[in-house]
Amino acid sequence: QVQLVESGGGLVQPGGSLSLSCATSGFTFSSSYMSWVRRAPGKGLEWVSSISADGSNTYYADSVKGRFTISRDNAKNTLYLQMNSLESDDTAVYYCSKENLRGQGTQVTVSS
Repeated sequence: QVQLVESGGGLVQPGGSLSLSCATSGFTFSSSYMSWVRRAPGKGLEWVSSISADGSNTYYADSVKGRFTISRDNAKNTLYLQMNSLESDDTAVYYCSKENLRGQGTQVTVSS
């Protein structure tokens, strides 16, 4: 079955960086449009970024544009999210997403 396993979250100071990974299995990753979404404390699910199957097209929410970079390695069936210049508003559980499926998430906390 489809498995999406996020990792790389943690506690970081404002202005810091983190790199998230999502290891996938159970489907043809190289043919799949993939996304990152997040849920901040007390808020609903927010779309963060998406990437086309071949990686040639990327899309970002205005709130993260210029700070986050989505990428993928189709040979490794892995999705990435490089997060720079992190802000307290970026504190959330981050999920790797394929269509309406998500992994268990990884917690990102931005705090001094």
